[in-house]
Amino acid sequence: MERVDAIVIGAGVVGLAIARALALAGREVLILDREARFGSSTSSRNSEVIHAGLYYPTGSLKAELCVEGRDRLYAYCEARGIPHRRLGKLIFAHDPAQAPALDAIEEKARLAGAGPLRRLSRVEAKQLEPALDAAEALFSPATGIVDSHALMLALLGEAEAHGATLACCVPVSRIGRRAGMWRVELEGGDAEAAVEAPILVNSAGLGAQALAGRTEGLDPAKIPPLFLARGVYFTYAGRTPFRHLIYPVPEPGGLGTHLTLDLAGQARFGPDVEWIDTVDYKVDPGRHAHFAAAARRIWPDIDPERLKPGYAGIRPKLSGPGDPPSDFIISGPADHGRSGLVNLFGIESPGLTASLAIAGRVAEAVE
Repeated sequence: MERVDAIVIGAGVVGLAIARALALAGREVLILDREARFGSSTSSRNSEVIHAGLYYPTGSLKAELCVEGRDRLYAYCEARGIPHRRLGKLIFAHDPAQAPALDAIEEKARLAGAGPLRRLSRVEAKQLEPALDAAEALFSPATGIVDSHALMLALLGEAEAHGATLACCVPVSRIGRRAGMWRVELEGGDAEAAVEAPILVNSAGLGAQALAGRTEGLDPAKIPPLFLARGVYFTYAGRTPFRHLIYPVPEPGGLGTHLTLDLAGQARFGPDVEWIDTVDYKVDPGRHAHFAAAARRIWPDIDPERLKPGYAGIRPKLSGPGDPPSDFIISGPADHGRSGLVNLFGIESPGLTASLAIAGRVAEAVE
């Protein structure tokens, strides 16, 4: 029976940030992931955007941790040479009737301390992005992009340098409790295929609820429901005239089909929102017309033939279609009464941006 100081299940960007925080505190950390590589699921299937913290309700964890995480993430990337760029973002109203939605975003951002925003008229928006057809817009200079793989490599490298170990292709079958220790039993192994630690962090993303359900002594009432929202991206073959990230006003379930740029300047449109019952990353080429219509609202002169099916990500949501947006849940001993255990639920966007701040909260919760 191997014994360590802490076990983190899930090697996405949030799990790696947590492992780093625990390792920096002097703990021997074991990171377990069922996939063959770290960050293979949600962390590598997103827009790689560093969010400013504009959209989230006052007092929510998303609002607080996004702003804190944004500042910590920029500082972390700058100190370690991780590729990133503060491009800035325009959130635009396609017609004057959407102007109240911009007002609401502006007020939420102010209450969250998300930094300065600039309101742009149609003429001012055209001056900033001539190809955009906007009635008016908000400009967020604090929004940016990051190389998520390089970020995860840096987090993992720093965790390993302080004694953490990553084990991939290791599914967990059950989590037991004995003598003040969490016993993590590994799928497909014999009775001795297990590891123990006084601290256990469930950062399994899409699998967090299922893992919590296999945790001995955890009240099922402390496990929220899981709703899967697939977001598909279409990429654009060729250059675009845009220099900033371009977002419409938000839609139910997400932020609307938007245009983001990678660090090489290539554009992608998405994600949309499609509620699904099982994890499935398939991209249907038949959705081309839907994406072309959404992209044309951003770029009227787009060549739709250059839009190609890209990739899909799945958001682990805690609210379903028609429900109010849900918050992050960081469920520690104070919430469920089980010493040393932290469950993370609903860590979708802005999880990447908030990753370092989330790690700080988890480290506090297990003290």
